[in-house]
Amino acid sequence: MIEMLIKPKRAERRPWEMFFVGLFYASVSLLLVTFVFGKDSILKEGSGLLVVIFTVIACLPFMYYIIKLEEGKDVQINDSGRLIKEHSKAIHALVWLFLGFVVAFSFWYLVLPGSAGQNFNFQIKTFCAINSPSSYGNCIEQHGIPVGTGAATSGDFFLRIFSNNVYVLIFTILFSLALGAGAIFILVWNASVIAAAIGIFAKGELSGLGTGLMRYMIHGIPEISAYFVGALAGGIVSVAIIRRDLHGEGTWKILQDSLIMVIIAIVILIIAALMEVYLTPLLF
Repeated sequence: MIEMLIKPKRAERRPWEMFFVGLFYASVSLLLVTFVFGKDSILKEGSGLLVVIFTVIACLPFMYYIIKLEEGKDVQINDSGRLIKEHSKAIHALVWLFLGFVVAFSFWYLVLPGSAGQNFNFQIKTFCAINSPSSYGNCIEQHGIPVGTGAATSGDFFLRIFSNNVYVLIFTILFSLALGAGAIFILVWNASVIAAAIGIFAKGELSGLGTGLMRYMIHGIPEISAYFVGALAGGIVSVAIIRRDLHGEGTWKILQDSLIMVIIAIVILIIAALMEVYLTPLLF
């Protein structure tokens, strides 16, 4: 029952409510893994993935119905400008949902320091592999690394960040095409990795949560918005195929809308990468 706390149409009218839904889903999932599955000597080794999986299970119905709602708009609305505006309502709601995930995961990472390395084990490994590949072992052992920004102004760093983000976008689009609402898995995973990074940046202190959120959300919000746009683009085509709406003039209309959304996502990723490389280091 908790997976349908809020309906898509209401979420588009009051998107900020999705923040609290995200908080609830992520918190319930993490506490469930900590106090139930964390007691099992085998299952606790996969706690980092279990947290993501349970959160995804709660979100799947909402994600499916909001994609279905947006696909219906493609069939009903002819004006491209109005259509993009309508889709932006869904993106707005999904971004609030994502923020709820990040805040909840970050909060519990700091409040439950003893289980942070267990519940975010895969996330910490991912963070270390990206940020400290040359001293990966030490990073894993310490559950975090110093946050350095010395190389953050190079053009090579921008290209590396942007190419990695485009790779994630492509994977999100393909995942949503194949599995529809299943693309939410990638987005929840990203939320958990960002939360681990915030926890590491805050050095285990709850007082550092606000600063950590600002550091990663400055470029994180536009970046994740691009992924949601891509997921919605792929999901719309997936649902159109299922509902057999890809026929006649409607085929090009739906495909054109999805293509425009992918282009918008790429533009947003360029802006997000510039912010991550040039703006964030100036502020933190």
